[in-house]
Amino acid sequence: MGDQTLKDAILSHLKYSLGKDADHATIYDWRVALSLATRDRIVDPWFQSTRATYRAGAKRVYYLSMEFLIGRLLEDAMVNTGILDEAKAAFDGMGLPFDKIIHDEPDAALGNGGLGRLAACFLESLSTLGIPAYGYGIRYEHGLFRQRFDHGRQVEEPEDWLTQEHVWEFERPEAAFEIGFAGETFENGGRTVWRPNESVMAQAFDTPVIGWKGEWANTLRLWGALPTKVLDLGLFNRGDYAGAAEPEALARTISRVLYPDDTTDEGKALRLKQEYFFTAASLRDILRRFESEHSDLRDLPKKVAIQMNDTHPAIAGPELVRLLHDERGLPFADAMMVARGCLNYTNHTLLPEALERWSEGLMGHLLPRHMRLIEMINESHSQQYPGVTIIEHDQVKMGELSFVMASKVNGVSALHTELMKETVFKDLNGLHPERIVNQTNGVTPRRWLKTCNPGLAGVVTQAIGDGWVGDAEKLVELEPHIADSGFLERFTAAKRANKETLSNWFGTELGVKVDPSAMFDVQIKRIHEYKRQHLNILETIALWQEMRDNPNGDWTPRVVVFGGKAAPGYHFAKDIIYLINSVARVVNADPITSKLLKIVYPPNYNVTLAERLIPATDLSEQISTAGKEASGTGNMKFALNGAMTVGTLDGANVEIREHVGAENFFLFGMTAQEVWARREVEDHAGQAIAADPKLARALDSLRNGTFADGDHDRFRGIADNVSGPDYFLVASDFSDYWRASREADAAFRDPARWARMTALNTARSGWFSSDRTIRGYASEIWDALPPKPLRSIAAA
Repeated sequence: MGDQTLKDAILSHLKYSLGKDADHATIYDWRVALSLATRDRIVDPWFQSTRATYRAGAKRVYYLSMEFLIGRLLEDAMVNTGILDEAKAAFDGMGLPFDKIIHDEPDAALGNGGLGRLAACFLESLSTLGIPAYGYGIRYEHGLFRQRFDHGRQVEEPEDWLTQEHVWEFERPEAAFEIGFAGETFENGGRTVWRPNESVMAQAFDTPVIGWKGEWANTLRLWGALPTKVLDLGLFNRGDYAGAAEPEALARTISRVLYPDDTTDEGKALRLKQEYFFTAASLRDILRRFESEHSDLRDLPKKVAIQMNDTHPAIAGPELVRLLHDERGLPFADAMMVARGCLNYTNHTLLPEALERWSEGLMGHLLPRHMRLIEMINESHSQQYPGVTIIEHDQVKMGELSFVMASKVNGVSALHTELMKETVFKDLNGLHPERIVNQTNGVTPRRWLKTCNPGLAGVVTQAIGDGWVGDAEKLVELEPHIADSGFLERFTAAKRANKETLSNWFGTELGVKVDPSAMFDVQIKRIHEYKRQHLNILETIALWQEMRDNPNGDWTPRVVVFGGKAAPGYHFAKDIIYLINSVARVVNADPITSKLLKIVYPPNYNVTLAERLIPATDLSEQISTAGKEASGTGNMKFALNGAMTVGTLDGANVEIREHVGAENFFLFGMTAQEVWARREVEDHAGQAIAADPKLARALDSLRNGTFADGDHDRFRGIADNVSGPDYFLVASDFSDYWRASREADAAFRDPARWARMTALNTARSGWFSSDRTIRGYASEIWDALPPKPLRSIAAA
């Protein structure tokens, strides 16, 4: 970069990269020019990091994930490279709206929820800690989907984030692999050969991920699917234009949409293709890099650690065995040993339906060699450890396959890890008692406090300095300041400013007028029965009914906020969305309660919306059925930003409560063990409803058409589910949830108490940093360390 100032670099890119002059540049032009100038400052440490890794012969970590929910990158990159203030000064000096420019960036649609956001946090922490790493995933053109509401119902539309140039990535035409499907296998010279009859090209696109202080950068490598044959010219010349373009359309289908609806056979096949596509390309890239430096394949585990994020890359086990055994000639037993030495598996769920299974028929058709290798892996494991099988009822169990082929298997919270041992992997844990370890999730404090909440971050830095940004556990140094009324006033003022900003946005963007002095009560998660958004809305209905009965009572005004998407084929979840929006329509228009209760559901929840909502939240809803949420990371982000939690003893809630103090957490509900026992009680839901008139009345309102223009059937399915099978125990936990919510109301009405509680949540949440999590993975799972001190690398 030489002596060129940031302003000069921006103007240079505006002119020479975009072909615009300052007088005619649009907001888009300025944003791209700033992004390119910022990217320039990342490239040198990126190259230095790669050279340092090669010089040291360092072990690399490869993180395989179907999702990397990276969100917007510009502000994050400026913060980590230390140029945010300089950039703001440059645009202020030119009389240009800096905030509008940086918020012009589209949200990268590369994930769905916590699993993808966790992967993004991990990549940033790996760079911050200087651990050589690659993230591998798919470059989705349209992501999950863009959510909008049509009369309250969810409508899915394609995301369009790539209609503009994605300025952070570098296309790598030289890094491309042909990935095959279907076909046949045959023996040739003592080796099994797989000859696919369908193939696509996996093309690499690299995004540098810069760590804190800009000293180390790793790579996010995403694969785009391209045809092996671009155009059938013969068909084109005969006038069959659609047929001529079909190879390109079919190839691009693989990298178009995250999690295609798999309720059809075609959807199942596409999803399995996606999983194999990115996993196979990644493993070939890993082996290519290893073989450029080393000759003995048995040394692969010394130089390569591969983390399978959930079961989506579970095919990595048989694929790596195939590459080592079929293509490179290692004996099968040796290939198994080498593959297991590299592979590790993170489990994210105890829900049986979320542990993927593929039919033998589909696996055998799309990946015939892999089906046979899975059978061989199963036979090998069963001979040594009888009684556990990977293949059952003509299905391949991908959770069991991941476990068997992994060196370590980790849960993502202390409770979740113990429940894994007792439930989904009980038998395998008995056979391999040292294999399961815990690594409680974390979030990066750079993105999730410093960047998204600059007002509060400034208050923290004023009190204890900025060391917490690189070492979040230093936030405990805030505790002595909490006795200072001046500090608490500044802390509370920062929250109030965020709430006012959000209130204005609700008004201008959604047409909902809310009072920023009300309690902002927020639940933002994927819409799912086990996360129990229907418990939240039922309690809100009951609260509204009580307020209407006694509008002059001692109520705490609330703004109840929901955010999240339902899978396109998950009809019950989509009914919950419809119910929430229908209740909001009635409640928000009620003149009796309009100053006491409002319900807001912004569409298309994503990282950018989370960054808007979390800093303004007073009460974080973490209300999943105990034993079902693996960890959660939203719960950590809320606590870090000074929100109180109302929650069950589920996932990382358990550890959050331990760290922030039981007195600073609104606990309710059954434990996981009590949940299991409650399900055995006949008519457990009916008993709970009979014991709580508020719940009965709320359910009646669903059946009598209160929120459906008199239609008695519209929400009857939800009411009947809660009243009948109620597997997720909404009815049984309702009364205690009401109690905890009213306790939160009472605490909120005491501003001094609330300020102290929220400040303690921030001060004691530093342990939930993804830096701490990655240190745990590095030492207990990967055996991977930085090649040398970061500052010496930056100076090289």
